[in-house]
Amino acid sequence: MLLHRTKVLVLNSSYEPLSICDAQKAVLLLFGGKAVSVAHHPERVICTVSRSYPLPSIVRLTFFVRVPYKRIILNRKNILLRDSFQCQYCGITDHPLTIDHILPRSRGGEYSWENLITACPRCNSKKGNRTPREAGMHPLKQPIRPNNLMFMQQLTTTVSDEWKPYLYMS
Repeated sequence: MLLHRTKVLVLNSSYEPLSICDAQKAVLLLFGGKAVSVAHHPERVICTVSRSYPLPSIVRLTFFVRVPYKRIILNRKNILLRDSFQCQYCGITDHPLTIDHILPRSRGGEYSWENLITACPRCNSKKGNRTPREAGMHPLKQPIRPNNLMFMQQLTTTVSDEWKPYLYMS
């Protein structure tokens, strides 16, 4: 069993999602008394010389960690992540993507979360130096500034159902 490939949801003592770590780190938190297991993988165990322990799926820290507000950095990778690696005009996901300014820079468009979206080269070229309204091409979803929880939800699309309530996913 590869502990570094198994992911574990880490909750603050208040049950807020903090991060996702590998099982090896979660086991160290458990054995160090810094966390308690909230849920475990049903058929996977960690064996020591004298005992077997269920492999954690969710752990909760025993102390509260104050997390300073972290702004997500505006860069290409994070825009692609926010938009789920999908062209925001036609919806394709299997082509290389570019970054499009909704309001073109030549018309005063800013380099901001609310003005940048992913687009395939074909759609980006078709839209050109026009606004979506002028080009008759409207984005699939309104671009917004993401937060850490949004990224955690996106990174956990294939998680077990037990993670979903903690990540505010139905």
